[in-house]
Amino acid sequence: MILQALHRLAEAEALIGDPDFERKPVSWVVELTEHGELIQIAPHRINLNENQTDKKGKPLKPKWVGKSEEIPLQPGRTSGDLAFAFVDKAEYALGVDPVGQRPASKVATRAGLFAKIITECAEATDDPAARAVADFLRGLPPTRTPLLEKLPEDLAPNDQIAFRVGEDTKLVHQRPAVRRWWKEQRHAPSADGEARFRCLVSGEPVAAPGLVPLIKPVPGGTPSGVALVSFNTGAFESYGLSSNENAPISRDAAQRISVAFNRLLSNRPVNADGAPLPVRRMTLSSDTVVLYWSPDGDPDALDAFFVLLEAESADAVSDVYRAVWKGRAPTIADSSRFYAAIVTGTQGRAIIRGYLETTVGDALRGLARHFEDLQVVRNASPAKGEEQTPAIPLRPLLDTLAAPGREASVPASLASDIVRAALDPGIAYPLSALQRALLRERAEAGQTGWIAAARRDARASLIKAVLIRQYNTQMEIAMNPNTASDGYQLGMLTAVLERLQAIAQNDVNATVVDRFFASASATPAAVFPRLLKLARHHARKAEGSEKRFEQAMARRCDRLIDAISSRFNVDPKRYPQLGAFPPHLSLPEQGMFVLGYHQMRHWLWMNETERIEWEREHADAPQAFLWKTRNPAEATADAAV
Repeated sequence: MILQALHRLAEAEALIGDPDFERKPVSWVVELTEHGELIQIAPHRINLNENQTDKKGKPLKPKWVGKSEEIPLQPGRTSGDLAFAFVDKAEYALGVDPVGQRPASKVATRAGLFAKIITECAEATDDPAARAVADFLRGLPPTRTPLLEKLPEDLAPNDQIAFRVGEDTKLVHQRPAVRRWWKEQRHAPSADGEARFRCLVSGEPVAAPGLVPLIKPVPGGTPSGVALVSFNTGAFESYGLSSNENAPISRDAAQRISVAFNRLLSNRPVNADGAPLPVRRMTLSSDTVVLYWSPDGDPDALDAFFVLLEAESADAVSDVYRAVWKGRAPTIADSSRFYAAIVTGTQGRAIIRGYLETTVGDALRGLARHFEDLQVVRNASPAKGEEQTPAIPLRPLLDTLAAPGREASVPASLASDIVRAALDPGIAYPLSALQRALLRERAEAGQTGWIAAARRDARASLIKAVLIRQYNTQMEIAMNPNTASDGYQLGMLTAVLERLQAIAQNDVNATVVDRFFASASATPAAVFPRLLKLARHHARKAEGSEKRFEQAMARRCDRLIDAISSRFNVDPKRYPQLGAFPPHLSLPEQGMFVLGYHQMRHWLWMNETERIEWEREHADAPQAFLWKTRNPAEATADAAV
């Protein structure tokens, strides 16, 4: 179960030191004298963009975050008033609303709750620093004038604020007496009675199951946090059990689960001692992330999952895992448990859209199969001086399923299903990915430029993967003229017709692809007789070209058109050129159409080295597809191509 896996992660990475404390970012420190007089509100932050520049060498805008500190454990807080001990946001710790949106009476109530906790600690411990903070809060006027004069301009409403007194380098809540007092409060005898339940995670006896602490950094969730385990209405309760009695979890186990979940969601995770930990998350959309972990697995192997799925440069992938990126089985056999969860945040709770439990080695093998299924010839050349990546990373795949600039419209459920299929070769890629890819392919057909070509490459890769998993289609990386698919052959024919038109007319406002791609890929019988008739005009016009290269290429396109059309019983000498074109293509055949068009476009622009290699691998190709013809006269003319 996912809860046990999270509990194990908290233990393996030492995420919890003292269970009564937790690590959170503290952005500001109120510095006081020994008599409780305000000195200043000092920043306690780091700049994540320090010494960082953009692509043009311009320094990045500062990005300030609070320093990670161990603070008293903060329980979940909803819309009600609940103060934390010694560390809280400005409304509680200072009685000030930085944005001025909260009613003054509400802010005063919250400030009073915070001051009450400090006063109780000062009276119980007689700690001089705690007394100084209590005196400071007690002496503040309702208007908070002394504070407003020294309030930082960039103080955010949710920034955590702590206190420091005199020359002491420790924050007040870190002083030994204050720590002991807090632990006593946490472990005060309860009236829960005898243990009636057993923790589902640890197996220990539980008297009264508590709430699992809220998970705060869930994308799409409320800022105050969302619940991972909750029973907030009677419809979720059974057998007379109330609330979380339906899923009893001990307080310690609940804390470990919450800390582990927050660690996975964090972009800057740390353990209980503040030591940095590797990131174990990938963002799918504005409200959905993939979390993955292995309590005992090789950290380098886990790092590979992020690099392999997100890296856009071959240099970012180590030699050990470059083979996996090329679709080859990994050389390592790590039997450690591997977990992956796809999480979406809502206003009330966290949604686990998908969960995978396997081994690290099997997950890497699943990735290798994923990259193998994606491999297809690319029409977008790599950036100058860079190597072509063996496969297309996850993010570009998802982005091409939406219009440019509207990538956020890709449903989280679709992205989740694609990730699950990438990690588990037994799961098919969703059919909805094929549907959306076809819609975008028709909408963007005929667009030129590197970005448009790169988007078509990504869609072709995904379409190929869907066809392989959904329909067990056998597909090669490069064009195969013997592919027995009407859709594939018609896609090839469309690419040849486009090439012939380009030779005949050079600069044309609307190509055959611009005008007919959508209908040709769906209702071929209504389009191709007209396209073949146009092709005869283009062929005659291309014969008058002054360039030998264009004349030779036009003749080759003419032969290719005849060879492909003959599969549909088309007589090239008759007008109109009717034949057995299918009246419509099914969804998988429409996908084959796109692949045939994509691969044929690449084939038509291959260089001599690529042609030789292709002919070596496709020795059984029809004569029209072989560049070295048996006719010496044609061979002389084609030598210039």
